[in-house]
Amino acid sequence: MSAFAAALAAALAAPVISPWDHALTLLHDRYDDEPTALVRTKERRSLSRFRYDNAETFFESLDRGFYDRRDEMLYQSGIVAQLALTSHLLDVGFSDQWNARHVRLDIAKGLAYANATGFAHHCPDMARLAAVLSPYWKWGHAHQFDQPRPDDGGFTLDAVRPILRALLDRVHDVTGHPRPGSSRHRQREARL
Repeated sequence: MSAFAAALAAALAAPVISPWDHALTLLHDRYDDEPTALVRTKERRSLSRFRYDNAETFFESLDRGFYDRRDEMLYQSGIVAQLALTSHLLDVGFSDQWNARHVRLDIAKGLAYANATGFAHHCPDMARLAAVLSPYWKWGHAHQFDQPRPDDGGFTLDAVRPILRALLDRVHDVTGHPRPGSSRHRQREARL
């Protein structure tokens, strides 16, 4: 029994190798980002859910068509995508500080890190939208520059809505976070 206990103790003491290590190393090298240890905690899980809820809330204004100007719509879309992607990244163990320092407002980069850590959202339309949005601050301040507007890729609100809905659905599926208001919806249905 002592040989078994010693083998078990050695196995538990060995570093855990993530199935994502190789993919993350490639991204760290590509972007010149400092490596990070992925550590899942209750706090990160809670923040992940908060980000997902906020992404759904910001999406609702897009879904209702509140943005007439394309630059405002793309800025809002960037917010939704950034919140959704960092929700996944927090859930798999990235720290919020690492995300703020390295991913920032770069949707394409956030999508690359998410896909490297099991998100598996290899949607060509999302990849194209992520490239247009990155960094999404440019759409919130595009009217303040004397430079030509950035290329919007021809994206319209009607084209963006299903792409972002699919992204949010993927975050919901991967993280298991309940949809916002789902408990209120169930309570209302139970009363009927």
